[in-house]
Amino acid sequence: MAEKAQEAQVEATEAKEVKTEVVKAEEVVSEAQANPEKFLEEFNWHNYEEGIDEVEDSQLKEFEKLVSENFVDTLDDEVVEGEVVHMTDRDVIIDINAKSEGVISLNEFRYNPDLKVGDKVEVLIDVREDATGQLVLSHRKARVIKAWDRVIKANETGEIVNGFVKCRTKGGMIVDVFGIEAFLPGSQIDVKPIRDYDQYVNKTMEFKVVKINHEFKNVVVSHKALIEADIEEQKKEIIGQLEKGQVLEGVVKNITSYGVFIDLGGVDGLVHITDLSWSRINHPNEIVELDQKLNVVILDFDEDKSRIQLGLKQLSKHPWDALGETVAVGDKVKGKVVVIADYGAFIEVAEGVEGLVHVSEMSWSTHLRSANDFVKVGDEIDAQILTLDREDRKMSLGIKQLSADPWTDITTKYPVASKHTGIVRNFTNFGVFVELEEGIDGLIYISDLSWTKKIKHPSEFCNVGDNLDVVVLELDVEGRKLSLGHKQTTDNPWDKYETEFALDSTHTAEIAEVVDKGATIQFNEDIVAFVPSRHLEKEDGKILKKGESAEFKIIEFNKEFKRVVASHTAIFKAEEMANVKAAVKKAAAQADEAKPTLGDANEALQALKDKMDGKV
Repeated sequence: MAEKAQEAQVEATEAKEVKTEVVKAEEVVSEAQANPEKFLEEFNWHNYEEGIDEVEDSQLKEFEKLVSENFVDTLDDEVVEGEVVHMTDRDVIIDINAKSEGVISLNEFRYNPDLKVGDKVEVLIDVREDATGQLVLSHRKARVIKAWDRVIKANETGEIVNGFVKCRTKGGMIVDVFGIEAFLPGSQIDVKPIRDYDQYVNKTMEFKVVKINHEFKNVVVSHKALIEADIEEQKKEIIGQLEKGQVLEGVVKNITSYGVFIDLGGVDGLVHITDLSWSRINHPNEIVELDQKLNVVILDFDEDKSRIQLGLKQLSKHPWDALGETVAVGDKVKGKVVVIADYGAFIEVAEGVEGLVHVSEMSWSTHLRSANDFVKVGDEIDAQILTLDREDRKMSLGIKQLSADPWTDITTKYPVASKHTGIVRNFTNFGVFVELEEGIDGLIYISDLSWTKKIKHPSEFCNVGDNLDVVVLELDVEGRKLSLGHKQTTDNPWDKYETEFALDSTHTAEIAEVVDKGATIQFNEDIVAFVPSRHLEKEDGKILKKGESAEFKIIEFNKEFKRVVASHTAIFKAEEMANVKAAVKKAAAQADEAKPTLGDANEALQALKDKMDGKV
């Protein structure tokens, strides 16, 4: 009985506890319905997860109903709007009305330094919950997703968007537009060329989306496009008022080697380098600089006025018109060498006024050289005006006229037969030009270079620049010509050789070369004799060869043509002839003494004749 009573008491107690729990659950449900936010905030999730507090199914269903009614559906990769509820030095706490709040790094809001609590921001639910049940959000990714929609729309509608210039890159700038990195080409920053890109970094500017590459996710923006419309209107207005001869103010936009581009307020014109200054210039940057304001005159333009030719020098009086009336032929002027050509040099005697000094007027020498031998660009020189044509604006100058003509007293300085030393200046096939002094040149004919050497071209005898001793052979004052000789500075060795190598004289020499129809032998450094083939035969009938030494007889000596002919054969032939003559003389004497008969005499003579003919 006691056991049954005890069991009954336990059951009563459990029933009472269940009833109490039901009452509590009902109270919880009613409280949750009355104040759901407070309920969720105070609900003991830990006890629920550990199973400490058991809840009826009806309570769970009611709870799930409350959650679905009061909280957003936190699907992954969904962009929702949240509110900034708290900020630290590193993070931003975002409430998206979910079971928990999300945390985003403050770095994702660098573009918005004014972010504060209460601001509404778009976020992407990157991960529904992490291991701690915390929502993982991303503002940057949300901006990118939304940004692409906005960028595409802006491109379609032509809407003007704001962008933050982040940094420079090759060929342009990187701009943050709605969180997307867009490219701003250098040519699209402004209507005028930009030289300093850094001045735009970290600035917020207005842009127009001009191109989108969906495949590579590339966006191109332009700031230039926003101002081109206004400029186009200005351009039409300016072009409509253009007239030749009109003077306008412009700004130097670009400088090239051939000219300067001037911005006339939306319309560009070109000042060619020749229209910048009346003086010669090598490059336009000698006259103008970038961003300089200038007054220019309209010289010409095409039919649609898209190409405008401008002038700067035309705004000042032509230098030739300003040239003093007192300037005349014969005047001495000072100027600077501005251009050198093959035929002469141009001298600027006043700004924009030039005269030509022909190379023939640079020196009294008749032997013309390059103008570079006399002057260099930039040289300051004195000259004399030779001709002056104001109508055609031409002037010829002379430099040599400022010094005395060396031919004035030529007969005193260089009389015939006088000896001098000159410099070899040039060669021709027939001789050498030698300069005795500046303006005095003479010609040495090739035949007057050497007494002994046979010269085919003067370069075999001397070189340009060599010093050469000469003798004045002829002087033509009227024709300004000198005939010179070099060999005449020494005695003619052939006068001595004429005696030394007289006819029939004999000399010992060696066969130097075997040539056509004979051989040559060299008696000394000047005399090379020729030996005909038939005169090379030795007494034994053999022929002399190269390198063999023998005696030779001079059989011809021509001083005028420097020709010497020798013979070896004549040596022994002469001996034979002498022997024959001696034998004949001796035989005749013996005949006279013995008074031989006529037959004996004939017999003796025949024997001598046979010997001479080589028959015995």
